[in-house]
Formats: sequence, C-alpha cells, structure tokens
Amino acid sequence: MEQPQYIVDAFTDAVFSGNPAAVCPLDDWLPDATMAAIARENNLSETAFIVGRKGAYAIRWFTPSMEVDLCGHATLASAFVVFNYLEPNRTAVSFQSPSGPLRVERRGDRLVLDFPARPGDAVECPPALVEGLGVSPRVTFLSRDYLVIVDSHEQVAQCQPAWPLLQDLPSLGIIVSAPGTDCDFVSRVFFPTDSILEDPVTGSAHCTLIPYWAARLGKHQLHARQISARGGELFCEMAGERVFIGGRAVLFSKARIFL
Repeated sequence: MEQPQYIVDAFTDAVFSGNPAAVCPLDDWLPDATMAAIARENNLSETAFIVGRKGAYAIRWFTPSMEVDLCGHATLASAFVVFNYLEPNRTAVSFQSPSGPLRVERRGDRLVLDFPARPGDAVECPPALVEGLGVSPRVTFLSRDYLVIVDSHEQVAQCQPAWPLLQDLPSLGIIVSAPGTDCDFVSRVFFPTDSILEDPVTGSAHCTLIPYWAARLGKHQLHARQISARGGELFCEMAGERVFIGGRAVLFSKARIFL
C-alpha cells in the first residue's frame, strides 16, 4: 500500500523554522497501531491524519508516543494541504476532532484557526515546577497545560528545564510566557512526558495564552512569538469562547510512504 504524505512547516514563511508537521490524507482510517507507528517513524512533534472531502474532514493527531486531543500547528498544516493540493479552490475547511469542530479559513497569505478557548484557573505553583523550570513565576494557571507567567522575554529565553523534576506534574504540557519586546507576548512550551520535550510552535497552547494576555493587556487582537530554537509567529484574536490563531505555512516535502 502506498500512502501520500506531506511535511509542512507551520507558523512560519520559511522552511527550517516554525513547527514541522506530517499530514497524511486517507480514504479511510488506518488501524490505530499503524497510525501510531507512522508517527513514531516520522518522529515529528505531530503527524495529522485526515479523512474527508468537499471541505469537511475528520482529523486525528499523533505524537511519536501518544494520540493528543488538540494540535494547532498540524491542523494549520492539514488546511495548507487541503487548500494547496487536495481542494485548491477552497478558502475554508472544517475538521471534526476529539476537541469538537474546528475551522480554518484562508485569508491572504495567512491561515486562521478557529479553536476553543481554554482559559486556565489560577493555582499555587507546585515547588517541582519552580525548581524544574528555574524561574520565579509571577502567577500560575492550570488548564490542560500549566501556564507560568514570568516577568521578561529574557527569562523565557533562558529557561533550561530540569526534565526529571517535571515529569510527574498533573498536566500534559508546561507553557512559560512573558511580555514580548517586539510583540505582545512570547512563550515556550515543554512536554516533559513526551518524546518531543520542547515543541517549536504550539497552536493549542495559545488556546490558554490568548485569554490570559487579552485580559491582561485589555485588547482582543494580539501578536505573539514562540521563541524556541526554530521560532514561530502567530496572529491571535480573542472571540468569546473561541480563539482565532493565524499563521503562515510552507511546504517542506511531498512523499509516498509504503505500508
């Protein structure tokens, strides 16, 4: 069996930056074990599988070690594949996902995700989180992920997690964020229990970041950067119980995999 696969760099306008995602358009779902094996073989932070046509698709996301409930950059990459290769005349696509309906629109050179907002609840920062990140949080929230707010761009950039101290925390990921110097806010995102320890650019984390920064800055439209080694740029908007997350994407490769 031959299966087409695309690798797309998301939240960037240049290859070798942003967050790479593999996208596999399928006629029907493969067995879960096969999709998990493909994701392990790709060894990217996410491989997306999509099934559908005529602008309506189901989507699932796999890291090299698990299936996840929501992934922004691989959804952006999947929409890029739909708009450029599967249905070039479309300007919007819907995805049915484990986190409910998602929508992506093409607006000029940007693709805009319509995702659920996931504001965090204020919590006391666990000592293991403070020690493991080596930072002094200004405030800490918990949604699916911990959101740790610090004072400066430099603190986010210099964060060097001690992974063993962070592996038993009750969250999937850890987001560290601060005001930006050339944007509204910056962040980095870590997944201590996954094989991809730092995610280059994390759309789903912005479901929690956007509600916080929109409230703190008193504005609905926000410009964000994720300052990982690869780096990425996001254009965000708070919209009630939803968030809009915009970004660019570029194709890195087209291939056929053999099963």
